[in-house]
Amino acid sequence: MLDIVIIGGGVVGCAIARELSRYKLNINVVEKNEDIATGISKANSGIVHAGYNEKQGTLKAELCTRGNALFDQLAKELDVTFLRNGALVVAFTDEDVETLNRLYKNGTQLGVQGLSIVTKEEARKIEPTLSDQIIAALKVPTSGIINPYELTIALGENASMNGVQFLRNSKVTSIEKLEDGTYNVFVNEVTKLHTKVVINAAGLYSDQIAKLLGNKVPTITPVKGEYCLFNKIVGGNVSTTIFQVPTETTKGILVTPTSDGNLLIGPDAITVSDKEDVTTAKKALIKLLATGNFSVPGTPVSAMLTTFSGLRPRTEQGDFIIEEDEWNKGMINLIGIDSPGLTAAPAIAAYVKNLVAKVLPLKERTDFNPLRKRIPMFSKMTVDEKNALIKEKPAYGKIICKCELITEGEIVEAIHRPIGAHTVDAVKRRTRATLGGCQGLGCLFPIAKIISRELNIPLNQVMKNEPGSNAIGFKEEK
Repeated sequence: MLDIVIIGGGVVGCAIARELSRYKLNINVVEKNEDIATGISKANSGIVHAGYNEKQGTLKAELCTRGNALFDQLAKELDVTFLRNGALVVAFTDEDVETLNRLYKNGTQLGVQGLSIVTKEEARKIEPTLSDQIIAALKVPTSGIINPYELTIALGENASMNGVQFLRNSKVTSIEKLEDGTYNVFVNEVTKLHTKVVINAAGLYSDQIAKLLGNKVPTITPVKGEYCLFNKIVGGNVSTTIFQVPTETTKGILVTPTSDGNLLIGPDAITVSDKEDVTTAKKALIKLLATGNFSVPGTPVSAMLTTFSGLRPRTEQGDFIIEEDEWNKGMINLIGIDSPGLTAAPAIAAYVKNLVAKVLPLKERTDFNPLRKRIPMFSKMTVDEKNALIKEKPAYGKIICKCELITEGEIVEAIHRPIGAHTVDAVKRRTRATLGGCQGLGCLFPIAKIISRELNIPLNQVMKNEPGSNAIGFKEEK
């Protein structure tokens, strides 16, 4: 019997898995997609929010500020890039300035450190590319940026190193509560996982998972946010994250550097009905660019690499719901974990651990290892470091992705890591291969060949992402 089944391999599910791997527990993470970090966690702003905009007395406010404070140590332990680059919330009207004052007061009362309202001149001294139409700004020094899927994968890898098992391409189809209070979790309608505790961290589908046991929970309404991603040539146009004043539906259209050196504009907030609708629309993107240009004029459209969208699991309550099912002891539901869910993730994990401790005895492991090392980044090394690595592992001497300077050695390691990459997009999330100017045109085929070789599968069975997305094509029948 398992101790815990965690449903969902996003940043929250993986953070919970890592936190609980500190204890002597038998844990499985069940993810319906082909890889972890493929839902909400792969397509968001990557902002570690300070928390000044959260409503006092809510879980969002409590866990956002607590989570923000954990990121420096977390990033150090997991060897991921985290930059506490700060943010400016810019005002264009007197009404906007009133909003800044409200945000300053709210954030200060919530314990957000270092907030101050600065003049137009002070703001433009920090960010010279800011519009000359702004009249003031809220300075937020504790805001930061991180790659959301890099963090998720790092959390998952560290959990795996500490004994957590990950099941991918594994959709939970039903849950059965037994007379002794334990549960059978059925995966793909066939596999049965017998467990003492179920943690429902299924993101957009967490309401549906909760309802499998008849629990009446708020319905999740997907809110789509579209983004424009620019290449590294304009990545230095701003050094801080630039927000416009928040609205009821969004924290404000932002212009921000990414932790990888690109520039990002977005997101908007559009309510949709389809939980898989990650399409983009030209009209929405044109409006997005115009809004971003209002804050930071002159970002060249010619420097745009790609557009994408992500979904947020919003409920009418507007707050995180993290609680044990009233009628089903040992079933813990996490519902409506939208923004600032990424920021709150490490604090959510600790919160859930305390809920688990009321159901299961938690005995600390003496061999827990909090440290995880990233794949060597060949492009960041000195010449001597490169030569030494190539001598040890010759595959690092062959560049596969010329745009991002990703080597065969990095791709091979991505395939054989804990929770290894089995698709082209999984390699992308672990190495940045295909994320450069050609967007995979020059390296998709070589990457697919490496996956085929390393996993000993036919080339035509290598997927770009989900099953059926053959990266190369179908084998002709004879």
